[in-house]
Amino acid sequence: MTPQERQLWYCYLSKHRLHWQRQRVISGFIVDFYCHAAKLVIEIDGKQHYTEQGIAYDTERTQVLQGYGLKVLRYTNQQLECNFQEVCWDIEKNLL
Repeated sequence: MTPQERQLWYCYLSKHRLHWQRQRVISGFIVDFYCHAAKLVIEIDGKQHYTEQGIAYDTERTQVLQGYGLKVLRYTNQQLECNFQEVCWDIEKNLL
């Protein structure tokens, strides 16, 4: 896990009222975090996600995951570093 993923896991998701899994394989893709009860996937994006190839791969991946009825939330490393509490609030908002 990246430092940003570790922060989200240890400071928030591992203590959450809902059960979260990390590095879960879904249809051949490894997602950063997954909550079955909420049908929610969380992806933390580093620089490699903003290349032409990374954007195309993420688009395909998101479409496949959405095809299973999953909602995909994406946050940047910078969002976690600078606005951690806002990211947590956004996740909560998407659980309602």
